[in-house]
Amino acid sequence: MTPTSRSTEGRDAPVLGVQHSRLEVPMPRGACDCHVHVFGAAGQYPFAANRTFMPSPATVDDLIAFQTALDLDRAVIVQASPQGTDTRCLTDTLTELRQRGREARGVAVVRTDATSAELRALHAAGVRGLRVNLQSFGITAPEAAREQLRAAARVAGSMGWHVQIYAQLHVIGELADVLGDVGVPVVIDHFGLAHASDGLSQKGFPELLALVKAGNVWVKLSAPYRIIQHPLGDDGVSIARALIDARLDHMLWGTDWPHTNPAADIPRLRDRPEPLRPVDDGAQFNIFTRWTSAHERERILVHNAAHLYGFADASSDVRNGPP
Repeated sequence: MTPTSRSTEGRDAPVLGVQHSRLEVPMPRGACDCHVHVFGAAGQYPFAANRTFMPSPATVDDLIAFQTALDLDRAVIVQASPQGTDTRCLTDTLTELRQRGREARGVAVVRTDATSAELRALHAAGVRGLRVNLQSFGITAPEAAREQLRAAARVAGSMGWHVQIYAQLHVIGELADVLGDVGVPVVIDHFGLAHASDGLSQKGFPELLALVKAGNVWVKLSAPYRIIQHPLGDDGVSIARALIDARLDHMLWGTDWPHTNPAADIPRLRDRPEPLRPVDDGAQFNIFTRWTSAHERERILVHNAAHLYGFADASSDVRNGPP
């Protein structure tokens, strides 16, 4: 399946109440948003009992409208913490997107006792990775983190998948010995949650750079607003460029849409849907373009994503299925 011709219809319409800015440079054909979520109705897809928040709905229709607004052709649907290990919303989303002519892959969270048949069904649906979410549950103890990472890597390795980890930067630094040699590729969410204002010497960042250079670790340059304070992203240049210059071929990009993390002064809601954060993802993409050249964007948005997730234009050595 190749990217379809783009329509301009609905491109300027608000999505979930957010008006996204026009892109300052064109989005390349085949561009992939490597980090989005879909939240179906709670009655259809119950949330986990140990959830730390309850998200507002964000449907497949909303996702397609969002992709249209940003001229995106592909997406990676990431299972979020409120969904626990229930993969039904993820697999239903991947199936519906495929039926509607959209290219997508998934990153799942599964039970530790998931069967081979269940894993192969996930692969057939489009899953290509497993997520280890330490940040949402406040897990910072290195041994607990290592245990979760190794367990996920064992399952991912049996399927030819990668492991994606969401964790504080200092935790990533403490896990460097495992991340570099866990047996499967590792993807780090959201710049490793580095703080732009703390520069390149902040705790954990030298270790992250070394891991990227060594070749087993990939980084999502996703949701710049998480790490910057300057509205145009000037304070994020050094962090972004250090990662890109370390291994351009191991950089990915994503929006983190819809933005579930509220402002710091708003308490999280567990028993009713909390409001989404109204992030202008057109403006966020424009920040990313100021950090990168056209060649780098083509590589990050199209070719790197195709390689890791197994889209049509991936190179021949991509992991496309169970060994």
